[in-house]
Amino acid sequence: MSRLEEDMDRIGSVRAQLKAWETHSFTLCFSTRWVYPRSSLLLLLRRQRQLEQGETETEYCPRTSKMIKFCGHASLFADPKSIKSCLCIIFPATCLIIITLFFASSFFPQDCKQKLLRWKMGDVVQNSDINKCKNQCRPNGSEALPQGIVSNTSNLDMRPLWDPPRHKKHQRIDNIKNNTSSLSTNLFAMAVGIRQKDLVDKMVKKFLASHFIVMLFHYDGIVDKWKDVEWSDRVIHVSAVNQSKWWFAKRFLHPDIVAEYSYIFLWDEDLGVENFHPDEYVSIIKSEGLEISQPALDPDKSEMHHQITARGRRSKVHRRIYKPGNNGTGCDSSSTAPPCTGWIEMMAPVFSRAAWRCVWYMIQNDLVHAWGLDMQLGYCAQGDRTKNIGVVDAEYIVHYNRPTLGGGPDNAEAATSSKAEDHRVEVRRLSYRELDIFRKRWEKAAKEDECWLDPFQ
Repeated sequence: MSRLEEDMDRIGSVRAQLKAWETHSFTLCFSTRWVYPRSSLLLLLRRQRQLEQGETETEYCPRTSKMIKFCGHASLFADPKSIKSCLCIIFPATCLIIITLFFASSFFPQDCKQKLLRWKMGDVVQNSDINKCKNQCRPNGSEALPQGIVSNTSNLDMRPLWDPPRHKKHQRIDNIKNNTSSLSTNLFAMAVGIRQKDLVDKMVKKFLASHFIVMLFHYDGIVDKWKDVEWSDRVIHVSAVNQSKWWFAKRFLHPDIVAEYSYIFLWDEDLGVENFHPDEYVSIIKSEGLEISQPALDPDKSEMHHQITARGRRSKVHRRIYKPGNNGTGCDSSSTAPPCTGWIEMMAPVFSRAAWRCVWYMIQNDLVHAWGLDMQLGYCAQGDRTKNIGVVDAEYIVHYNRPTLGGGPDNAEAATSSKAEDHRVEVRRLSYRELDIFRKRWEKAAKEDECWLDPFQ
C-alpha cells in the first residue's frame, strides 16, 4: 500500500472519530481516549485538504514525524466541525475548573487564615525574642558573653586559697565560733595612720565582733607595724601615702564592689566607741528608715562643730534642730533644708546600699576632701531628706579631734627632727578651695541639665 493510501485511511478514521464526538459531545469529550495526539489530527486534516486540492508535495514535520506539507493550526479554525469539537472540549473543562475553584474557595480562606495566624504568631515570637535580647540590661563590654556567665558585682570577702568551699550553713556556724567576718552584710571602712593605733584597735575589734567586713586605708603608707595586732590578717589593708578617706572611697568602694553590703560605715580614725554597739545601731536605723545617718556625739567629751550632731538624752533618734535666728537663719519645725534638717557631719557617716550608690557618683574624683558634699546628701536620701536622714542618740561616740592627715609627728622626738613638716594649714586651705569648686560645679550642672528637676525647689 502506498503512503498516499495510508494517509487516506488515517483521515477516514479521524473523520469517524470526530463524528462520534459530535454525537456524544459532552460525554465523549471527557471519556474517549485520543486515538492520535491533537496536533497529529490537525495535521492530518490539513493533509486531506491538500490532497483534495491536488497538492502532492510532501515533507516530514519534525515534531510529529508525519509526511505533511507544513505544521500549523489554521485548518482547525477553518473547519466549522473542528471549531465545534474544540469548543466541546474547552467548555466542559472550563466548567469543571470553575466548580472545583468554587468548592475549594470555601475551605481556602479558613486554612489561609490559620496559616497566616501561625506565621504572624511566629513573627511575634521571633520579634519578642529579638526585643527581649535587645532589652537585656547588659553591662558595657559583656555583650560577647552569655547572660548567665556575667558577674555584675563583687565583694570584699577574703577567700581561702586551698580550703574547698563549704555549705553556707556550716560556714556561718564556723564564722560565729571563730569570730570571722566572712559572709558579713555590712562594711566598716576607715582611713588610718599609725599614730592613731590605739583608737583604731578598739574600733576594729568592735566591728569584727559584730561580723562586719573591715577595710583600712593607710594614708601614711605604714602597714607592717599593724601586724602585731591579732586581727591584722582578718582585715583588708590598702595603702596610699597622703591620700584622704574620700580619695580611697572613690577608688575602692565602687557601688558594684560593695553591693552585697546593706550599710557602709565610712569613718574617721579619731573616734571613741566605748558607748557604741554596731549591731544595735544597725537595728535602730533599719527600724527608723534612715538611709543616711551618723551616731550622735557625746557633748561632754567631744569636740563639737555642729549643734545637730550633739546627743539628745531623751530621744533615740533626732532629725532636726531648733535654734533662734534672724532673717530666716534660725531653725524650727518648718525648716526643710540643711543645716536645720536633712544633714549629718562627714566625720562618721553611715550609708545604706542605695544611698551610697548615689553618693559615690556625687564624689568628685579630683576633690579629695569632699567639702560641700554634706549639704547635698539629701538628694541621695531616697525620698524625703527630713525623714530619711538623722542622728542616732541611743548609740553615740566621742570625737577626739586629732587632725593627723597632713600633720607632723605628735611625739617630742619626731617633732624636733629637721624632716618633720606640718601641712595642716595647706590641707585646710585646699579644703576651702575645693568647697568653692564643688559649689560652682553643682550650680553649673543643675543649670545645664534640662532633664533634671530639683525635688527641693
